[in-house]
Amino acid sequence: MAHKIRILPRWLVFLFDLFLVCFCIFLSRMLKLNFNWDHVGIGMRFMITVVLVINAVLFYIFKSFAGIVRFTNLEDTSRLVMVNAIAAFLYVVLNTFVLRNGNYFTLQIVAINFFITTFCIISYRLLVRYCFNFYKSLSQGDKILKKKVVIYDTSADGLHIKKVMNSLPNADMQVVAFLDDSFSTAGKLLEGIPIYSTSEASLIKLRNEGVELLILANKHMEAGKLNDLVDNCLAHGIRIQQVPAMLDWLNGKLDTQQLQDINIEDLLEREVIKIHNEAIYTELKGKKILVTGAAGSIGSELVRQLLQYRPSLLILCDQAETPMHEFMLEIQEKHKNSNVKGYLGDICDQQRMEHLFEVYNPQIVFHAAAYKHVPLMEENPSIAVMNNVMGTKILAELSVANEVEKFVMVSTDKAVNPTNVMGASKRIAEIFTQSYFKHLTKDGDEAAAKHITKFVTTRFGNVLGSNGSVIPRFKKQLEKGGPLTVTHPEITRYFMTIPEACLLVIEAGVMGQGGEIFVFDMGKPVKISDLARKVIKLAGKEPDVDIRIVYTGLRPGEKLYEELLSNAENSRPTYHEKITIADVRQYDFDLVEKRIAKLINSARQHYTLETVYLMKELVPEFVSNNVAYEKIKAPNT
Repeated sequence: MAHKIRILPRWLVFLFDLFLVCFCIFLSRMLKLNFNWDHVGIGMRFMITVVLVINAVLFYIFKSFAGIVRFTNLEDTSRLVMVNAIAAFLYVVLNTFVLRNGNYFTLQIVAINFFITTFCIISYRLLVRYCFNFYKSLSQGDKILKKKVVIYDTSADGLHIKKVMNSLPNADMQVVAFLDDSFSTAGKLLEGIPIYSTSEASLIKLRNEGVELLILANKHMEAGKLNDLVDNCLAHGIRIQQVPAMLDWLNGKLDTQQLQDINIEDLLEREVIKIHNEAIYTELKGKKILVTGAAGSIGSELVRQLLQYRPSLLILCDQAETPMHEFMLEIQEKHKNSNVKGYLGDICDQQRMEHLFEVYNPQIVFHAAAYKHVPLMEENPSIAVMNNVMGTKILAELSVANEVEKFVMVSTDKAVNPTNVMGASKRIAEIFTQSYFKHLTKDGDEAAAKHITKFVTTRFGNVLGSNGSVIPRFKKQLEKGGPLTVTHPEITRYFMTIPEACLLVIEAGVMGQGGEIFVFDMGKPVKISDLARKVIKLAGKEPDVDIRIVYTGLRPGEKLYEELLSNAENSRPTYHEKITIADVRQYDFDLVEKRIAKLINSARQHYTLETVYLMKELVPEFVSNNVAYEKIKAPNT
């Protein structure tokens, strides 16, 4: 096997290099004297002795013999050129100041010797490298059928990946081309390998030449550019993978097994959001902040981002013990100097929440705790009301009683024209906090209003990678060989990343002055069936051939299309282009309070139909898509 060929001992390389420099000085002197043998021998022994001593010292100092000859690279050749240049300089100094312009190391001989020595000592290394690679390709040719791949990126990263890929022992891949979106580089060669543009014609040509895979060397491409590249490659049957970050290479080395498929999340991401409000740091630094649902996908990311603003205390409240334990371990490992307290508690437990506020006295509350899974809440409407409505009510009232400065509630686009219990329960929570704040400030006393808790609501759609969301489910189904299940061919959803959503929650929470419902720009909606097809293609499979897509029918309460504003709502812009304020219907708090009390009492008794009836009474626009509830009519509808 080629990779088992023994490496030459360093002392042998050292001796051979010395032999070469001696031979080269002899050849240089012969060239200078036009091969006049009568004069060549005069002083030759002295010159060889000097060359041996100087080069032996330089080789030892610069360790030019230490590299593995078969892997000679640019750094090795640069070191050899530098050694020869220093040696030439020392020859000239010796000849000028010690030998007093003798006829030994004249400028002509030194110049000729520099070029001959550099050529010979580098050439033999490159020859060894070529022979080794040739032998390796012959020995592996019958055993490994090389997969032709191209690398996107002609920068230093792309070049480095190419060198690593082509030098891997027993590698089943061979880099045959580079791809670059700059047409100025197309048609040129990079280390003897052609560069193609990202045009459709180039991709067709590469596929016809047998290219099966494109490797992304750059992990920080713009989402739009990445989407176009992925779509074009998949359309022509070229799979796309990317290399992990260099810090993640096993033992500092890359292996083809480490190549990763493109995540669908990367394709759905938008441009990085820029925070414009410099007051965020000022408002959050040194504060005691409570985050409910802190072990969940949204709550945990909120905690990670809030830690950047250096609160004096961060209280993490959640009822899920194991996720909370794991998250606390992560925080303790990554933020050792932060003051973070884990608090196990159910937001529906009035006494436990009273204890939390009494012990820690938070100044700002981010309320992310909620039951969010639509099918489960359809089956258990009383639990949806108790957690999403009663839990919010308990926290809101305790915040006012304990003079919390700001209460930021995380809501959902499913609260807009709700068709399911979960969305309706979140809309009722919105109605309560809004009308409660209006009730607290109805006297118009500006001085007193400064000390009243400001209630702010943030409303957005689905987040990528959250617990139970569609993409993790698709990935699990794909691992099992399919099928991928989609409820309806036309169902669409808005998506944003968890960090993006949390960034906007913090931004909106700080800008809010009380009573607002902030709506986030969710970008363009995505058809779930298209998402499923792309997930399959990214895994190198063919939809409906290798992996089937099965349509299971809309679940009870599920919408085809999500909305961020109802028909009766308008929005107003803020200073942040991705955040607007919804102008929603105003409610009388006394009426709301009575109806919510009645609703919670029904939920405590776990009366299913009565609970849904009372929800529709509070939210007239709640038109259930669930057969079991759609016949229930509230008196005012």
